[in-house]
Amino acid sequence: MKSWDIIVIGSGISGLNFALRAAEKWQRVLIITKKKVAQSSTNFAQGGIAAVLSKLDDFKKHVKDTLVAGCFHNNVRAVEYMVRHGPSAITRLIELGVPFATHNGELLLTREGAPSGRANNLASLRLGLEGGHHERRIAFVSDYTGQAIETVLVEKVRKNPHITLMEHTFAVDLLVKNRCCYGVQILNSDRCENKYAKTVILATGGIGQIYGHTTNPSISTGDGIAMAARAGCRFRDLEFVQFHPTAFSRKGKCSFLVSEAVRGEGAYLRNSAGERFMKKIHRLAELAPRDIVSRAIFEQEKNGPVYLDLRHKDAKKIEMRFPQIYQKLKSYGIDMARDLIPISPAAHYLCGGIRVNLRGETGIKNLYAFGEVAGTGVQGANRLASNSLLEALVFSDRIVKEKRLRVKGRGLRVKNFMIKNRKLQLMSKKEKYLCRILRKRLKQMMWQYVGIVRSVAGLLQAQKVLEKLLQEAEKIRGAEPDTLELKNMLTAAQLITKAALKRQKSLGCHYIAFSSAPHTRSVAS
Repeated sequence: MKSWDIIVIGSGISGLNFALRAAEKWQRVLIITKKKVAQSSTNFAQGGIAAVLSKLDDFKKHVKDTLVAGCFHNNVRAVEYMVRHGPSAITRLIELGVPFATHNGELLLTREGAPSGRANNLASLRLGLEGGHHERRIAFVSDYTGQAIETVLVEKVRKNPHITLMEHTFAVDLLVKNRCCYGVQILNSDRCENKYAKTVILATGGIGQIYGHTTNPSISTGDGIAMAARAGCRFRDLEFVQFHPTAFSRKGKCSFLVSEAVRGEGAYLRNSAGERFMKKIHRLAELAPRDIVSRAIFEQEKNGPVYLDLRHKDAKKIEMRFPQIYQKLKSYGIDMARDLIPISPAAHYLCGGIRVNLRGETGIKNLYAFGEVAGTGVQGANRLASNSLLEALVFSDRIVKEKRLRVKGRGLRVKNFMIKNRKLQLMSKKEKYLCRILRKRLKQMMWQYVGIVRSVAGLLQAQKVLEKLLQEAEKIRGAEPDTLELKNMLTAAQLITKAALKRQKSLGCHYIAFSSAPHTRSVAS
């Protein structure tokens, strides 16, 4: 029986960065990802990564902006740690080869193993501005920063002889006995098996797919949250689901994210009457924190569509700054610099997660969590733009540096985790149809009752619906990834709804309107 030193579940920035750091000390590191390695939320991050990189900026300003955006619900110690280590995190990415934009328009890229000097590198960066920030502190690569970071990390992982990568492998459940984690049960093709390790890392990302409109990739089905719940982990701040204000909206369906950086470069928000409504709502106007902008758009949509307007900006500069967004919009017949861009809010980021300390410890021995699945308390009640990649990088860096993380051998009680039926039963056509229907109903219900604007009555109704959906889901005996994802989505939805009901006063992303109708914008199938 082979045992790994470390198993990492998930292949976003936190999982890949941790694996690379761990491979510097340990020889047997396994990464498990349910799709291709690059199919993560990191790959979808357009805006950038925030850090104090300018002489006009300082740590106190970044901390304050994070706390204000998070409605002072944040773990201050965690925020301060993240902000202080932000510049070194950016330096590491530069040294790995991430080509951040610079003032002269060239890409900043050092030769492998030969960094050109931290001070010079950071001083030459061109910095963006996003909502909630009072200084320019966003390091970016055009409008595909996450993709650029993911590409570099994946390349390093594939070349590392101490890292094994298992793609198209579904993590079914953690192997936990007496609050100690021994590994993970996986589904590879149609066969189930156990993988044992001395340390297990959950880096599975978010829950966006439980909502009818989301900017998240198809893999964001709350698997890590559900596995952690079954293992007995505790959670924090699950009620704070952040909705991004500006997803491209076509025929009632959100197709893709239009980066916060677009507003940072001067785009206006206009209602159906052509008015710039955000100027009356917040002193930062379009650059107010995301929860405020999303609710403002939600209200305006009651009277008609809402648009982003860049027509007052230089067309060539817009195309150069946002090449991918420009081309995507062009494929829909919209010129980003000359036409109004129809947008609408969409589920984007889970601000809470598995309750962890600053070392990523979950309370289950040998089990750690990093990235969006983890609740460090950094984000508070509402995430400050571009802090997510920073959090994932900083805290996945820290744990490997910690002397407390010692990968030691131990007696594995294999008999406690024997699998009786290694070849799993496939779904029938009827079960596949039921699975699709239940997923659609879940997404519609969560969007309507546990969305941007909530009510106690709506949340109670959501609980009732979830109970019925879970009963229906239990009728599906087949155990393919689609079934497992559905059940994980239902578990995550239950936990979020329960947390939302406990907090009956509005705070940040969690907004209770006692006399408001639920958000009823249609959900495309």
